[in-house]
Amino acid sequence: MPFAYPQVTRSPHVGAESPQAPAWPGNARCVVAFTVDFDGTGNEVGKGLEPFGAHSAGRYSARRGIARHLDMLERLAIPATFFVPGYDAECSPEAIRSIAQAGHEIGAHGYVHEGMLLEPEEEVRRLTLTHTILSDLLGVSPRGWRSPSGQKTSVTLPTLKSLGYAYDSSDKDADSPYMLDIGGGQSMVEIPNNTYSLDDFPFFNFSMTPVSEVVDQWKREFDLRYAEGGFFMLTVHPRSGWGSGTPSRTNAIEETLRYIQRHRDVHFVRLIDLYEHVSQAPQYFDEVRI
Repeated sequence: MPFAYPQVTRSPHVGAESPQAPAWPGNARCVVAFTVDFDGTGNEVGKGLEPFGAHSAGRYSARRGIARHLDMLERLAIPATFFVPGYDAECSPEAIRSIAQAGHEIGAHGYVHEGMLLEPEEEVRRLTLTHTILSDLLGVSPRGWRSPSGQKTSVTLPTLKSLGYAYDSSDKDADSPYMLDIGGGQSMVEIPNNTYSLDDFPFFNFSMTPVSEVVDQWKREFDLRYAEGGFFMLTVHPRSGWGSGTPSRTNAIEETLRYIQRHRDVHFVRLIDLYEHVSQAPQYFDEVRI
């Protein structure tokens, strides 16, 4: 099986919840990351669809959703991490530059939001292609990556490491960051991304949940993570349709973030900042060998 992962093993728990662990950045009780998956027209193109008419929701990201999210983040003075597919960066370079100019981090997110496993040679080509596109566009190389479909193969992380990536934000198996031993004496930081309860996509695409109920879910999840002194990451998409680029859904995000800001000792971070924190004291975080 060319795409099968080797066996995964986890070290005894010494994670961020441990009393021995160093304080979160900013000496926070709870660290919060707001992440945005651009998911523009490449999402449809990757499925072989023309991004027009009924399949044009991805165009909303660059035309309106990104600007609306950036305005919101400026009002709240919150830093964020945006994950951008290479194709979308090619199609909407000014929108991507506006993100960087606002001081937010930009990570890689596939080329055309690939939803299937690729042959190893093609996967390496697309990872390298997107890396080159973003690096040339921004004048600085991305350090973080998020799988566009949650899938990785045995060549994914070694290739990313060779390109200079420091962390991955794709897995769903923990509440806090941890170390990934990817073999060959190399490691990366994994920053888990819960895409079912802390992501707008399943609520607006599958269950068609009303906006008010989505906000309530996000607040409840934050309350418990805050009580545990842990890590909270919210992921959204600036599209229309199943995304949150439209006014009422962006307002729902803002309501959630303002709710979080009213709590004491909360610190908002870009994922690259969280990576720096974990990498400086890796002995205090879980380690997974793949």
